[in-house]
Amino acid sequence: MASPIRRRLFAALAGFTTLLCLGYTGLLLVVSYVTEDMLVDRLLAREAAALSAAYARDGQLAAPGLDLVRVYRSAAALPPPVRARVAAGHARGEIFAPDGAHYHLRTVHPAPGAAPVWLVADVGPILVVSRLFQEVGGLLLLVALGLVALALGLAWWLARRLVAPLLQLAHDVRTLPAQGRFAFAARRRGDEIGYLADKLGTALADLHAALARERAFTRDVSHELRTPLTVMKNALVAAPDAQALAQLRAGVDDLAATVDVLFALARAERLPLAPFDLRGCIEDSLLRQPGCADWDEGRLELRLPGRVPVTGHRQLAMVLLDNCIGNALHHGGPRCRLALSYEQGELAIVNSVGQEPNAAQGFRHGHDVLARVAAAMGWSVRFEPGGDSYRVAIAVTPAEAVSHRGVSHQNGTRTRP
Repeated sequence: MASPIRRRLFAALAGFTTLLCLGYTGLLLVVSYVTEDMLVDRLLAREAAALSAAYARDGQLAAPGLDLVRVYRSAAALPPPVRARVAAGHARGEIFAPDGAHYHLRTVHPAPGAAPVWLVADVGPILVVSRLFQEVGGLLLLVALGLVALALGLAWWLARRLVAPLLQLAHDVRTLPAQGRFAFAARRRGDEIGYLADKLGTALADLHAALARERAFTRDVSHELRTPLTVMKNALVAAPDAQALAQLRAGVDDLAATVDVLFALARAERLPLAPFDLRGCIEDSLLRQPGCADWDEGRLELRLPGRVPVTGHRQLAMVLLDNCIGNALHHGGPRCRLALSYEQGELAIVNSVGQEPNAAQGFRHGHDVLARVAAAMGWSVRFEPGGDSYRVAIAVTPAEAVSHRGVSHQNGTRTRP
């Protein structure tokens, strides 16, 4: 792909270089000609001073000391081009004759009241600049063209070097992956381009993460809301007895819980993570389950420390625990046995299987949504089905060590906050 910015930068540098070369060439010519004219004028000034001094000393005009200078006592004797200049009232000047002769004129008054005389120098034979250009003009032109070519090559190299980081950044943007990290090569630079690349990569990563959350939210809304809606429809088809009303109530609760989960996931990136006690969340979740008052020591086993300090988000943790424990109780059946334990940063929830599941409650959220809830806090979830039990392992992020109050409620003792 062509690079318009590189072409424009090269055109700007090349134009500036060419203009600079032409300007210095013109300045060199002006300085050369001005220097030559000033030298001739200084020679005429010295001859005029010598002529005035000799006239004051001897009362007559002396011959010039330079062969190229002549003294004219009469204007009629001047060369025609010089005579025309004098007739026009000019006392000094530089005259170019049609035949190629080059004169310098200076009017001198030898003494106050004396008739003027004219010093005329035919400087054609001693002109250096014109003859220099005639003899070595071709070489000077070749040197000038070579310097211009060198300057243009340098401008082209500078244009490539200066624009290369921008071109690399543009190439990285054009070849961005659909997913993954956005690591631009220019981010390592310590200038403005590196800052721009770093901020652009961060912005693109945030944008893609937001789009991914939006797609996941749309997919989850489509998938997770169908089950409670199906349960509610089936309940409406059947006779509106107490069981149907219970199913409708459970379906409404599932819809509310699903909306809470999906919106919690959609806001996960903006939710701050902080330390909290996971044991308190577990106890609250157990007490919120239907029929918790009917549990006995044979159905619930807790092997938890007095405190379980973790780092995460309490709201998301409650959503995760409610769904995992609710799934365990629902799929385990009316006489399900439930065991919770915590060891080495992992919370295990084990329920017995084999009984008929509860009929008044729809399915809880799927594994994919629960895994995303855990991942939003930096946790992970494993689902381990077995022949007579089902185990869910939640790997948490432990907080800083705090003083424990000991291990309690072992071997089937029921927990009450």
